[in-house]
Amino acid sequence: MNWQPRLAREDDVPALEELIRVSSRMLQAPYYSTAQIEAALGPIFAVDRQLIRDGTYFALEYEGVLLGCGGWSKRNSLYGGDSGRAGEDAMLDPRRDAARIRAFFVHPSWARRGIGKAILKACEEAIVSAQFLRADLVATLAGEPLYAAFDYSVVERYEIPMANGLGLPVVRMSKCFENR
Repeated sequence: MNWQPRLAREDDVPALEELIRVSSRMLQAPYYSTAQIEAALGPIFAVDRQLIRDGTYFALEYEGVLLGCGGWSKRNSLYGGDSGRAGEDAMLDPRRDAARIRAFFVHPSWARRGIGKAILKACEEAIVSAQFLRADLVATLAGEPLYAAFDYSVVERYEIPMANGLGLPVVRMSKCFENR
């Protein structure tokens, strides 16, 4: 399919929240325990409305059904929803800071069909258009292969601390766009 992501809207939030829950519980299951996934839902696996307001979050639907979402940011946060943030995140400077790739989720029934790739391509085009020279992201273990296929390099592996003493192993990755 020739997937065409569109910008997400505020009225997409309920469908985005449901997609995030379904995607996380199914596609992350081979990599994380149920307890880790449930602890990540909300603070880490969540909608960030700032991305929607900034016009940097994409939704991809087919016949009116939301199949995937993901975006990029010109703000400081690398991951997480907006529920724990008091105000707007600080803006990044494209001359010295890396844009952020954020919050990618695909419906499990539609995984491995190019949806994530289509959204990532739209993000990268927008990042370059906004004159950022680099992009950083924090990938889940399930997401790492997608980003590696797009030439993102591993910077570090670490754990995000969560409730109940749990940690979520993640991979910080980066890509340079200077030679485009």
